[in-house]
Amino acid sequence: MIEWHSEEHEPGDLSGLSLHEKAPESAGIDLRAVRLYRLGRVRREMKNRDIHALILSDSINIRYATGTRNMQIFSARNAASRYLLISEDKTILYEFTGCMHLAEGFETVDEVRPAETASFVAAGPDIAVRERKWAKEMLALIRSLVGESRLTIGLERMNAGVAIEMAAQGVRVVDAQEPVEMARSIKSDEELKCILASLQATERAVGVLQENIRPGITENELWSVLHQQIIAMNGDYVETRLLNSGPRTNPWFLESSSRTIGPNELIGFDTDVVGCHGYYTDFSRTFHSGPDMPTETQKTLYKTAYEQIQHNIDILEPGMSFREYADRAWNIPDKYHSNRYYLSSHGVGMTGEYPYLYHHADFPEAGYDGVILPNMTICVESYIGEEGGHEGLKLEEQLLVTEHGTELLSNYPFEEDLLGD
Repeated sequence: MIEWHSEEHEPGDLSGLSLHEKAPESAGIDLRAVRLYRLGRVRREMKNRDIHALILSDSINIRYATGTRNMQIFSARNAASRYLLISEDKTILYEFTGCMHLAEGFETVDEVRPAETASFVAAGPDIAVRERKWAKEMLALIRSLVGESRLTIGLERMNAGVAIEMAAQGVRVVDAQEPVEMARSIKSDEELKCILASLQATERAVGVLQENIRPGITENELWSVLHQQIIAMNGDYVETRLLNSGPRTNPWFLESSSRTIGPNELIGFDTDVVGCHGYYTDFSRTFHSGPDMPTETQKTLYKTAYEQIQHNIDILEPGMSFREYADRAWNIPDKYHSNRYYLSSHGVGMTGEYPYLYHHADFPEAGYDGVILPNMTICVESYIGEEGGHEGLKLEEQLLVTEHGTELLSNYPFEEDLLGD
């Protein structure tokens, strides 16, 4: 395990961090080892489930398995335009038209072929014919690679017609999400360096965002500061638009708008940054616009959210079941319960991921059991706001589960004026 230092640092000051990286985007990371570890994890989970081949079309999962990146947002919207075939000893990347060269030099990709897009946009009224052809050719290739007559294939986010056609040809089709999510949930030491590099860059960016808070700036103008800083430090993009102010902080999930931030208001946001090396930075903070001191109501919201975060961090430990976590997690006061964040905690890696850890009250209906394991990275969430209340408060921390407990990864400081008496 990496020896992590937990002392806090100021935004942009990286001297107190164990990796001592001055440029997060070019941290001393063995990316080849990262890629090979991740592909090995996927293949191990496939073998555990007797899956002969996976066909991945989620752009994040393709990047996880191979390290290759190409138009991730476009690919998420056009899932059949780029996909990856993984068998026990072969990977074939089907790339978007004109992009074959992008996978050159990746040891995780054995072959690159042009994608045969089986979508209505590409095929028009001949879509059914295209799907049958696609399924027939893909199955013939897989059989030539694995030598099995009765195949189990993991498939994700392809056309329903493709899955139906594969099943009609005698193939057992299963969801590819389970093996990939389970693979992604356990990080290697080199992956943890990627995560820390992304966090460092995002904390710098949040520091610049905070410096730009003033009454009169719009939410969108303020949110754009984070985007600019992330891109400048070789991050990828911000996945959501979760920044809001004043009365738009309650309820949560209102996206940033052209609203002008007023004096003495709360400004809440969630980073949701796909940052350096494609790793997700996910912490939340709430600031105060000034110029006066926060009100007692604002401080009460902040201290309540802070209490929830700290309690749930304190109880997290390796070997704990998801059910035990729910039973021991902080109980949300009744007046805040209806507006609660939908999760208590969740996994994080290249995006938000397995596991989802639910509140005690939600576990009977929504929860599932499992075990919190070392080298999982977990985000602990809080949203505190009364139903119909004027403002609400969002906080979140990102941490690493170790052999003996947890280590805090996000180190952006909390607001003393909002925590104070």
